[in-house]
Amino acid sequence: MRALVVYSHPKEGSFNAAIRDLVLSKLEAAGAEARICDLYSRGFDPTLPARELDIYLDCPDNVAPVSKDVEDLRWADTLIFVYPTWWYGLPAMLKGWLDRVLLPDVAFLMPDAENADIRPGLTNIKRLGVFTTCGASWWLTTLIGAPGRRTLTRGVRLICSKGCKTYFAAHYLMDSSTPETRVRHLDRVARQMDKMIGHRVALPVPEAAE
Repeated sequence: MRALVVYSHPKEGSFNAAIRDLVLSKLEAAGAEARICDLYSRGFDPTLPARELDIYLDCPDNVAPVSKDVEDLRWADTLIFVYPTWWYGLPAMLKGWLDRVLLPDVAFLMPDAENADIRPGLTNIKRLGVFTTCGASWWLTTLIGAPGRRTLTRGVRLICSKGCKTYFAAHYLMDSSTPETRVRHLDRVARQMDKMIGHRVALPVPEAAE
């Protein structure tokens, strides 16, 4: 397994960082290869400038501004997103990564004379993980339509491998969370990771707990 973990949160001490660390620990314990794309720590620019829009359809020229991200994406067979849900959607940083990196001839193929619609380009991605936190409740997020979740588990999923499996976990009502609810959520993420890996992966016991 080769997993690209796209992490989007501005604060290192956040609960999202704990989710990220759990995901990476599960991958490491399973012997999987992993690359982390920490958008805030690297200062990723989420804005799509005019010069990139001008070459958006021109492959391979369109890849040059985000070549490292595209290389990581093509290397991976597993794509995992860890992020907070803000205003029911993706953080601007993460949405900007999708805008700039999921390019024509990279993530999807444009319509042509034989095809009226776009076709999948991320056929190397066999597993898609989405782990998030939401300030709103499940019912309110669902009422609004959960646009962030749908963008990833439907929009991105549709341009992955035909048999791509999806794994999802969200901590709702994050603003009123407790240590107990956060522990339960980490357990849900751990179970989803075990399903993704294909078997239960036990993590090493921290030294302080021995």
